[in-house]
Amino acid sequence: MESDFIRVDGAAIEYRIWPAAAAGAPDTVLLHEGLGSVSQWRDFPAALAARTQGRVIAYSRLGHGRSDLPARPRDRDYHSLEVRTVLPAILDQLRAPRPLIFGHSDGATMALLFAARWPTRVAGVMALAPHVKVEGITLAGLRRARDAFTAGRLRERLQVHHGDVDHVFRSWNDLWLDPGFRDWNIEPALRDIHCPVVAIQGVDDEYATLEQIESIGRAVPNAIVMALPGCGHAPHRERPAEVLEATARLVARIGATAEAAARPVP
Repeated sequence: MESDFIRVDGAAIEYRIWPAAAAGAPDTVLLHEGLGSVSQWRDFPAALAARTQGRVIAYSRLGHGRSDLPARPRDRDYHSLEVRTVLPAILDQLRAPRPLIFGHSDGATMALLFAARWPTRVAGVMALAPHVKVEGITLAGLRRARDAFTAGRLRERLQVHHGDVDHVFRSWNDLWLDPGFRDWNIEPALRDIHCPVVAIQGVDDEYATLEQIESIGRAVPNAIVMALPGCGHAPHRERPAEVLEATARLVARIGATAEAAARPVP
């Protein structure tokens, strides 16, 4: 598929749409990981559209994929900035008024923050390998990634997906390894989430312990928390069948809730 582009505050943002298979199913918007882009979702969006029957939208954040570079350097507030400004504008332009937000890693963090900030604009959240706080294992994984980028083949693998691969990697890795980022934590915001949430993490995630999703389970009413044995940081690639099934169940749950709300009161 070829990408299309929309403009937000004058900047071009790459996106793709996988059409709905049936009328009435909710849209799903995919938010990629810290080194991700539209192309790195591979065949997962098509499988998700087939499984949920709804339209699937993916976009590359500024600086990623074929999107324009951001106007200013990334700072510790970049997750919140995305959900305050860019994501709402994209949803407006693509006419996705109340989608399921499906995020991976950094994108899962943004999905949670979006649900907390815009409760009437989201039907539910699928959070895969979310980050809610910085852990020692997170820093160790970031250092390994830095070594793989500078001395290994990570740069080569990422280069085919990004216009400026050095910007993508450095703006992410340098910020997370900055000592000033160690106290970053979104747990207080989780208490403002009231939509259905499913949080999935691999037991063998190289960037986090299960405390990340357990934090969500403690803070969000009726959140479903799933720990997948033998799975690392990318459940949608390592365990796609289980992720697709969990997403389909969440879509059914959203539909049942909406149907119940629409029934007249006897």
